[in-house]
Amino acid sequence: MGIKDLIITPIYLVLFTMIAYFVRPYVTNAATSKFFLPALWVRFIGAILLGVLYQFYYGGGDTFNYWQHGSRWIYLAFQDDPAIGLNLLLDNGGDRALDRSYEYSSKIWYYRDVHSYLIVRIAAIFDLLTFHTYSASALFFACFSFSGLWAMYSAIQEKYPSSTERLTLAILFVPSVIFWGSGILKDTITLGALGWATWALMRMICNRKRRLLEAVVLISALYIIYSIKLYILICYLPMVAIWLFFESAGRLRSWKLKILAMPFLLLVFGGVGFLALRVTSGESEKYALDNLAERARITAYDIRYGWGARLGGDGGYDIGIPDGSISGMFRLMPAAVNVSLFRPYLWEVKNPLMLLAALEGLIFLLLTVRFVFKKRVIKRVFSEPFLIFCLGFAVLFAFAIGVSTANFGTLIRYKIPMIPFIAILLLTRLSRPENR
Repeated sequence: MGIKDLIITPIYLVLFTMIAYFVRPYVTNAATSKFFLPALWVRFIGAILLGVLYQFYYGGGDTFNYWQHGSRWIYLAFQDDPAIGLNLLLDNGGDRALDRSYEYSSKIWYYRDVHSYLIVRIAAIFDLLTFHTYSASALFFACFSFSGLWAMYSAIQEKYPSSTERLTLAILFVPSVIFWGSGILKDTITLGALGWATWALMRMICNRKRRLLEAVVLISALYIIYSIKLYILICYLPMVAIWLFFESAGRLRSWKLKILAMPFLLLVFGGVGFLALRVTSGESEKYALDNLAERARITAYDIRYGWGARLGGDGGYDIGIPDGSISGMFRLMPAAVNVSLFRPYLWEVKNPLMLLAALEGLIFLLLTVRFVFKKRVIKRVFSEPFLIFCLGFAVLFAFAIGVSTANFGTLIRYKIPMIPFIAILLLTRLSRPENR
C-alpha cells in the first residue's frame, strides 16, 4: 500500500457511504436501520486492517498474492492492450494459456489454480475502477461480503424479530468474521455468497416467495461458492435438504398424516440431499465422496507439517492425523468439532491473532454451556427447521475443517463461514413464540 491508497481510498469510502445512506431505507426496517452503516463501516476497517497486517506483519501472503502477483498483471495488460486484458479477464486459468496473453499470465502466481484465479479476476475488475489501489479494491470485496450478510440478517430478523440485537451481534459484528471476511481473499467472496444463498432459501422456504429473483440469486450464489470453495457446498447442501425435510413435516397438522408422510419425505429429501452431495463432489476428483477421507489426511498432514507449518509458524495443533479411512476420520469428530468451535484455548495463544480467536472461542464455549443446560431452549431448537439447519451446518463444517486443517492460523480463517450459523443458534431468543 502506498500514496494512492491515501488518495483514492477515502474517495471510495465517501462514495460507498453515500450510496449506503441512499439504499438504507429500502433494505432496513425500524429495528435494523441503525445497524446498517456501522456494520458496513466495520467491514471497511477490517478490509484495510487486513492489508496492513499482511504487509507489515506477515510481509506478504494470500491477499497480496491475489493483488500484487495477480490482478496487477491483468491491469497492466489492459493498459498495454485492452484486448489482451479482456482475454485474461475472461480466461478461466488452468494449464492452458493463450499465446497473446502468456507474457502476463506466466507472471500470475495463481493462474494455474482456477479457484484462486477467479479471485484474481474479480480483483482485476475492481482494479480497473481504483487504478490498481489495494485498499480501495479491498473495499469492493468488503461491500460484497456485507451485502450477503446483511441480506441474510434481514431475512432471519424478519423471522425472529424479538432477537434483533442478538442476531445483529451473531451475523454482523463477530470480530473474526469482520477481519477475515472483508479483504481480498476467497473467504470474503464465499462468505458473501453464502449469505445471499441463505437469504434466497429463507425467502423461498420460510416466506414461500418463490419468484425468479430468489431463484437467480440462489443459483448465482451457489455457483460462486462452487467455483471457489467446493467443500462449503458439500457441507451446506445436505443440511438444506434436512431443513426442507423438517419444514415440510412441520406443516402437516395431523400426527397420523405426519407418521404416514415421514418415510416419503425422508426418502425424497434424503435422496435430494445425497444426490446434490454426489453431483457436487463428483465434479472434482479432489472432493469426490470416495476420496474425502484420504483428502482430509493429505490436507491435515500438509498444513501441520508441510507448507502450513512454514507459513503458520508455531500455530499447529494435533488432534491426530486422519488415517485415510472414513471410520478413522469420524473417530476424530468430537476433537475436530471442539477445536473448530472453542480452540485455541487461552493457554495455547502464541500471537495477537490467536488471542482474538481464543477469546471468541471462550465466549462460544460459555454460550454453548448455557445453551446445553436450558432444556426448554433445546426443545424449541429442534422444533425450528431453520435452527436445525444452522446446527447441522455448523457442526458438519466444524468437523470438516477441524479434521483437515491442523494449524490454528489457517483454521481461524477457514472457519468463518460457520460462525454466523452457530452464533445464530446460540443467541436467538427462543423463550417464547416468535411473531410470524
